[in-house]
Amino acid sequence: MQRSFLDYLKITFKGMAMGAADVVPGVSGGTIAFISGIYEELISTISGVNPALLTIWKEDGFSAMWKKLNGNFIIALFTGILISIFTVMRLANYLLENHPVLIWSFFFGLVIASIWFVAKQIPKWNWKIILALVIGAGVAFYIVSLPPLAANSSYTFLFFAGAIAVCAMILPGISGAFILVLLGAYKSVTEAAHDFDIKILGIIGLGAVFGLLTFSKVLKWLFVHYSSITLAVLTGFIAGSLNKIWPWKQVLETAIYGDKEVILKDASVLPWNFDGDPQTLWAVLLMLAGFLLIIILEAVATKNPEIPDAAN
Repeated sequence: MQRSFLDYLKITFKGMAMGAADVVPGVSGGTIAFISGIYEELISTISGVNPALLTIWKEDGFSAMWKKLNGNFIIALFTGILISIFTVMRLANYLLENHPVLIWSFFFGLVIASIWFVAKQIPKWNWKIILALVIGAGVAFYIVSLPPLAANSSYTFLFFAGAIAVCAMILPGISGAFILVLLGAYKSVTEAAHDFDIKILGIIGLGAVFGLLTFSKVLKWLFVHYSSITLAVLTGFIAGSLNKIWPWKQVLETAIYGDKEVILKDASVLPWNFDGDPQTLWAVLLMLAGFLLIIILEAVATKNPEIPDAAN
């Protein structure tokens, strides 16, 4: 069964959601991919990019190569991501600056539901699965609690920063933008994007491609050979990231990167200890809205399962 235009339009919207998530330090596009039911296909498709595709093109033609690549899926998804970066990102930034408690509450409810969504895909639980979940949660919690490194703008550093950050972007629960903040590369990346510094952006982009192609193969291998344990670790990653997106925060340290203020260090507090209007009622309602959105998306996905173009 081949996908219809409407199916690809849905994938584009999912790409927009991933793009919006990835530009927010604390929310992972990988979590959105998992929630929307395209995560394993995304990993499989990316890991299938290799020189053998050129051989297929030479021997069987472009159409056969494009099908093997799952090219329509890639185009639809990355079109959505790019649209989001240049449009939805502005709305996300506006909401984060002007209504942080409310937008983080929505994300918190969404991520809580995604923990349940991913965990219930594990067919059988045992002590190994539980241990993998705990380890995943501990690693994610440790990462989001780390202080940022000093800024570094060397080309070698930026290459590997791009590689590491893009790996985080496809890991549910860990934000690529937040990893850039931790590595001290967020300022360099945002300034390069603002100034259209093609050289810096090219180096970061090459690092991202390297990291994406390498790490996706590792993830695909893990899904093939250790599916349940991998799902448990990813569930732990998502759970461990909850502290980062808790709506009520006490800001301890910030930095200005160009025209953007980025929080370097904060602490989670209870609503009644929040310095400002906690907006508790609206926050709870938006948490429920985020939670219910995942339930609805799952129900729709179960009723109308998507069929990949090709098995990669």
